[in-house]
Amino acid sequence: MQILTQLFENYFGEPLKNIEPIPGSGSNRLYVRLIGEKNRCIGMKGESVVENEAFIYLANHFFSKGLTVPQLFAISEDRMSYIQQDCGDVPLFDFVASSRDDNQYSEAQKKMLVKTLESLADFQVKGAEEMDYSVCFPRPEFDRRCIFWDLNYFKYCFLRPYGVAFSENLMEDEFERMADLLDAEVNDVFLYRDFQSRNVMVSDETPYFIDFQGGRRGQVYYDVASFLWQVEANYSPEMKDLLIDAYITSLRKYRTVDEVAFRKRLVHFALFRLLQVLGACGFRGLIEKKQYFIDTIPAAIRNIHSLLDESDFDEYPYLVEVLRGISYKS
Repeated sequence: MQILTQLFENYFGEPLKNIEPIPGSGSNRLYVRLIGEKNRCIGMKGESVVENEAFIYLANHFFSKGLTVPQLFAISEDRMSYIQQDCGDVPLFDFVASSRDDNQYSEAQKKMLVKTLESLADFQVKGAEEMDYSVCFPRPEFDRRCIFWDLNYFKYCFLRPYGVAFSENLMEDEFERMADLLDAEVNDVFLYRDFQSRNVMVSDETPYFIDFQGGRRGQVYYDVASFLWQVEANYSPEMKDLLIDAYITSLRKYRTVDEVAFRKRLVHFALFRLLQVLGACGFRGLIEKKQYFIDTIPAAIRNIHSLLDESDFDEYPYLVEVLRGISYKS
């Protein structure tokens, strides 16, 4: 913690009084709240210089575009640590928690969810302006290679350890078909990659976006799908429709949108994203034995089954058969 203490005291010109740990997420990045007599901020220590460099560049770029991201204050010489604006300790996930089970959102909760999806369109389009994607980690673009990384992640980090039998050949045929569909449009916006309510902080009635270091050039659909079909979010079909409408209305400030075509394409990205989530649960839970991810697997499976009930995926009959056959193991 010495380097974070030094960054705090050099930047704010006052002694550091207290350090509060911030619970970790799926990554191994360390976050703490640094508190002085008059000032406070968030400190971060990472494990990868390349990943940190991506975050530092993106944070400064988005801030210069007037987007709601935490301001970077100071960076260590080795680029492994930095301090940034403290946007509070209320993630959007917690802000709407009281209504998650019954989907009876208050006006304030509904307004914040809508504002978040509206802001996403701004973030994707304005954030892409003058962006140097060469700094993005681990790939500058959401391309076919990224698609197959995630599909193989699902196969080998979830299906295999979970004990699900499948035909490699039939699965690969349908993954090729899925990759063709997902990769059919031009990548022309910033793809956040992990856009979900735990990565949105609510402060002063404003959604602040965090943890975007895995972003890259991509299409508009992936982030919307990540948010709406987030494991444990439990948005009703009506709420999803409301938020899709809010997003499309905001996106139409920048381009023409065919709503029917958008919704039809969106569900394919939702399915793909949920396969990636199961891959992550398998790797972090079944392989690395992290209990949170093990506990998340049943909800992730239910999410996929619900999506299969809501939408037709005639393009992937074998994949659907395999997914429907996966049970919730305790």
